[in-house]
Order: sequence, then structure tokens, then C-alpha cells
Amino acid sequence: MHPILNDIRLVAFDLDGTLIDSVPDLAIAVDAALADLGLPAAGEARVRDWVGNGSLVLMERALRFAADAGAGAGEADPATVLRGGAVNPSLGATDAIPGIGPPLRAVPGASPDGASQAIDAALLERAHATFLDHYGRDPGAHTRLYPGVRDCLEGLRRRGLPLALVTNKPYAFIAPILEGFGLEAHFALCLGGESLPEKKPHPAPLRHVAQHFGVAPEACLMVGDSRHDIAAGKAAGFRTLAVPYGYNHGEPVRESGPDGVVESLAELV
Repeated sequence: MHPILNDIRLVAFDLDGTLIDSVPDLAIAVDAALADLGLPAAGEARVRDWVGNGSLVLMERALRFAADAGAGAGEADPATVLRGGAVNPSLGATDAIPGIGPPLRAVPGASPDGASQAIDAALLERAHATFLDHYGRDPGAHTRLYPGVRDCLEGLRRRGLPLALVTNKPYAFIAPILEGFGLEAHFALCLGGESLPEKKPHPAPLRHVAQHFGVAPEACLMVGDSRHDIAAGKAAGFRTLAVPYGYNHGEPVRESGPDGVVESLAELV
């Protein structure tokens, strides 16, 4: 057993970028939603940089990209995409919570200086609903399990450790994906992005997990691929473990200062 598990009595996992590579399916749904709105496709490479803050922010970044693409191509007023009051002022470079860490630097699709641009609320709501509709048709069609994940989950369960899943993905998509890979029985608790009033990088979901199982935070481990996972874990008092292969807006996850890094989750067991 990996030394980072010493004295650990509960393990919480992120989903996207940690257990599964879901970007191919997310990108298909994003591009389908943009096409329904008559906007240019973003493509898988861009979507890979946008994932991690939940589906609403994903579509907000997609709309920002579409506006920039339209302006760059000299098309009609990009204000048809970006207009109205600010809907989500904590996007991109301003995505931080006091006491947790520095804000994210700008990501593709966000304004270059990190300032929040105004997005029409009705358009964002429509784009988000359209994305959810497309993604919900088959959220695991092109998604793959990362090597070592199944061995890790099975090994931890054999050792009697309760496992929790804490993701910013909408809750409705968790069960279909886990069931598609035959992993649903491994997790005693699953939290989605809307399960609680706050989501990662806020520590509330992890504190909820620890309280649910009656385990002290210092006896819990958070495993994830992004600075949000590490920030949430540290703020909740969890030990933190990172995998370097996931989604972290182009930044090495080691820069977030996790307590440990493994190339494959199989190293845990």
C-alpha cells in the first residue's frame, strides 16, 4: 500500500480527469450546443482546457470563445453572444475563494486580462440546457477509464476503506457513467456539482464527506487532477494526492503543492 495511505480511513476521488477521460463526449456536446445556436465549434483541444469548474462555466467559456472567434473573423456583432449583465463574475482568472489560494490565470475562452466579460443570462441558460440535453443522451459513449483506476478502486475496497466521489459534474450524469464502467458499487457516497450550495474548490463538499462518514479530516485523502481538487482538499484538512494526466488548464498539478503525486492510481495499492 502506498505510504500516503498511512492512517487514512476514507478516500475521496474526483471523477473527470482523475478516474475517466470524459473530454471526447463533453466536446461533442459542447460543439453540438454551439451549432444549435449557430456558433462556431470549439473542438476537443479547447474543451480539454475548459473542463473542471462544472458544466455552466464550461458553456460560459464556450460562448466567450464563440464571441472571440466571431469578432476575429469579422462576423456580425459578437455582442449577440456577449451582452447583458455579468452572470458568473468568478470565471477564469477570478475563480478563487479567499483563504484557499491564488486565482486561476486566464484560460482559453476567458478575457485575456482575466476580467469578467458580460454574458447574456438567457443565452447562457439556453446554451447550458442544450449542452445538458446533448451530453445526457449518452455521456459515456467515447469516455474511457484511465489505466490503473479499476485496480485501485478494487484494492482500496478490499482493504475496507470507504470511497466517496466528489465531482463538479452534474449529479445526473454520475450514475450512468459509473454504471457504464461497472464502478457504481465502489462508492458509498457521490456528490455532484449541485449536490451542495458550494462546489470545489470550496472545501464544503469534502467537509460534508468527512462528516457523513464520521471520519476526522486529517484521516481523509482527496485524490484529483487539478488545482481545484488540491485546494479543496487542503482547505478541508484532507491529505491530498494528485495525478498528472488530467485537466488542469495547462498547468502542472505539482505546482499546486499536493502531498503526493502518482503517475497511475494503481500505485496506491
